[in-house]
Amino acid sequence: MTTATIYETHMDRYQECIDLCNICMSECQFCLDACLHEPDVDARVDCMSLLLDCIDICTLAAKYMSGNSRYAAQVCELCAEICEACAQECDKFQDNHCQTCAEICRQCAQECRAMLTA
Repeated sequence: MTTATIYETHMDRYQECIDLCNICMSECQFCLDACLHEPDVDARVDCMSLLLDCIDICTLAAKYMSGNSRYAAQVCELCAEICEACAQECDKFQDNHCQTCAEICRQCAQECRAMLTA
């Protein structure tokens, strides 16, 4: 088995989840910025706090999967939990950016959970 074969196998296992974590991180960053400019910004404190958590855990999950860390599964499990909480909080707001973010967070949570059983 060559190094390229090991790399391809490793990336095949994680690539879809890494991609979704990166998309989720970007979408949460966009949503956070948009929330900061909404007239009811004070009502969004919990949402913005979860967005920050989601940004951080998605970044960390992608990094752990990319590095084939022995702890990638545990980080992905936490990522799924935080993404789901973020989706539920974003669902409370009807703005397009919050609704889009909620959907991406749910997709990321689903993919992280699927990766755990792969």
